[in-house]
Amino acid sequence: MDLLERLNWRYAAKKMDPARPASEEGVQRIVEAVRLAPTSSGLQPFDLIVVRNAELREKMKPIAFGQGQITDGSHVLVFAAWDDYTPERINMMFDLTNEQRGMRNEGWENYRNFLLNAYPPRGAEANFQHAARQAYIGLGVALVAAAAEGIDSTPMEGFDPASLDELLGLKARGLRSVALLALGHREADKDWLVGLKKVRRPASDFVISFD
Repeated sequence: MDLLERLNWRYAAKKMDPARPASEEGVQRIVEAVRLAPTSSGLQPFDLIVVRNAELREKMKPIAFGQGQITDGSHVLVFAAWDDYTPERINMMFDLTNEQRGMRNEGWENYRNFLLNAYPPRGAEANFQHAARQAYIGLGVALVAAAAEGIDSTPMEGFDPASLDELLGLKARGLRSVALLALGHREADKDWLVGLKKVRRPASDFVISFD
């Protein structure tokens, strides 16, 4: 299948087959795709948590309002945004870039100073909201990567972030959960959604062009 065929194949699986786990190789490629996702200023202000442990996923299930994909799937990805942009975090990414590229660029260093002067003073909540939007870019990449791998996925916002943060100890890491992605394989004969037509607005109604 080409990419568009894969995207037509994918849907938010409502019932996953506990007997058919996602391949570890496929999950690792999804994870790597998320790591390579673009983010504003290249700051990569979120962490990706991969939950394989069945007992931990059982504890996550009530936090996600009983959604069965948490336990019927084989993996859950947790997208956890930075709780704030601090000078230490901004400098960490700029220093890493300089180290990896083996150079220091005056324009790049000027941009570092611009962010250091602009981001921390905005306050933690504004910075978290900005970081959360970057995490959603990663979620979108993960959805496409999962489809390319032939792995079913279910994105979720329906969970209690504060409870999940407590369960996973995210506050101590300076993180806040913003979205989940369950991975596995559909149990087609038990999923009411699997055979239904994918419905999207027509391109003529969806795309606004200025030619």
